[in-house]
Amino acid sequence: MTAYSWYSKLRKPSWAPPSWLFGPVWILLYIGIAVSFCGVFLRAIDGTIPWTLTIPFFINLIANVAFTPLQFGLRNNILAALDVLLVLGSLIWAMIAVYPYAPWITYAQIPYLLWVSFATCLQFTITYLNI
Repeated sequence: MTAYSWYSKLRKPSWAPPSWLFGPVWILLYIGIAVSFCGVFLRAIDGTIPWTLTIPFFINLIANVAFTPLQFGLRNNILAALDVLLVLGSLIWAMIAVYPYAPWITYAQIPYLLWVSFATCLQFTITYLNI
């Protein structure tokens, strides 16, 4: 069974978006993430911000990349739910930490925050419905 057919057979809430929407949304979000994260790392390199400020951005990046293998590779809703919670938590941490140094980076992350908040609710609902 392919990952798509496995996912399509899961019970989902009525408010779940169609599967085809995830790709275009993530492409747009990744553009904003790349610009913002590059802004953080370039500022860390030139000493404008402390290197410790990059920690939540690294955690967020790793957790974000881990979601697809956990959800679709391992087909493990529980691990995916925990991972998306880590994505959300590290994003909030990153936004708060960077705000005093570069508020535009925090503002640029708002679409990502909104989507990840929605995705967290969706993943926890899917996990609950398919226990």
